[in-house]
Amino acid sequence: MGKRTLKKAFKDSLPILAGYLALGIGFGVLLHSKGYSFLWALLMSCTIYAGAGQYAAVDLLSSGASLITTAVMTLIINARHFFYGFSLLDKYKGTGKAKPYMIFALTDETYSLVCTAKIPEGIDEKKYYLFLSILDQLYWISGCTIGALLGTFIPFDSTGIDFAMTALFVVIFVEQWLDTKEHLPAILGAATTLVCLFIFGAQYFIIPSMAFIAVELVIFRKRFEKSNPDSNEEKAEVSENG
Repeated sequence: MGKRTLKKAFKDSLPILAGYLALGIGFGVLLHSKGYSFLWALLMSCTIYAGAGQYAAVDLLSSGASLITTAVMTLIINARHFFYGFSLLDKYKGTGKAKPYMIFALTDETYSLVCTAKIPEGIDEKKYYLFLSILDQLYWISGCTIGALLGTFIPFDSTGIDFAMTALFVVIFVEQWLDTKEHLPAILGAATTLVCLFIFGAQYFIIPSMAFIAVELVIFRKRFEKSNPDSNEEKAEVSENG
């Protein structure tokens, strides 16, 4: 069961492998262009493991920002993970000692896979989530380290590399749009984000937009569940199994 579960997790995470290698290499090149060795790329990808946070950290570190400023900015950038955690309380229940790591390793892409994955019979669901988390971080560590090493030996123009993270979010949005017939969540999310961006500005819109989106998802929850039969079947199976 373990090998089969790992194989399933690897197969499902292949798109993330491609994305994380590209984004990680971009980050490594960008970090090296600011004067940091590949060891910093390796250390950051192992201990921070936050794409947008790491890209932002490059500018903060190179501008001489204080630790407090860096911590606050990182908190703001990653505030959305607070809402991710709430929505995964049931899925991550019973994961035992692996749970702290799975919480640490929760990224946008891993979250997307965990929420949309269809677990067939014979696959250990909890191990599947753990394997996804481990594989995704390994992809990211590899990309960041390779990028920093390439930057050491090959000169790169890093202009525009920091846009890579935005591009990945757009790709995820488009894939989820094409993968489902119910587009209301995506429309609500995009509209709410744009309104909050206009009202609160680019520096402060993330937390308000995530809060409003969470409220909207609660309000329209029944409609979403009706339009997602796979989710309803999953809940029925859980009820039957006690």
